[in-house]
Amino acid sequence: MAAHRSTLTSKGQVTLPVEVRKRLGLRQGDQIEFDISHGETVIRPVRKKNPFEKWRGAAAGAFPGGIKEINDWIRDMRGPREDRE
Repeated sequence: MAAHRSTLTSKGQVTLPVEVRKRLGLRQGDQIEFDISHGETVIRPVRKKNPFEKWRGAAAGAFPGGIKEINDWIRDMRGPREDRE
């Protein structure tokens, strides 16, 4: 993995190197977010639209019994417990 450097200004601003902007698909005006966990900071673009949004509601009405019906269906698909061991 190549390392890229930039300098922090007195206002806390930084210019992302062109290679980083291309890799993240960033353009002027795009927002980025910082995810800080496990001692690391990850920078990623904020995507305004959820790529799975078009599928929301695709199974509406398929399981009127809710989560219990879904779990029963999954158990039925898996078959008897002894068959899975």
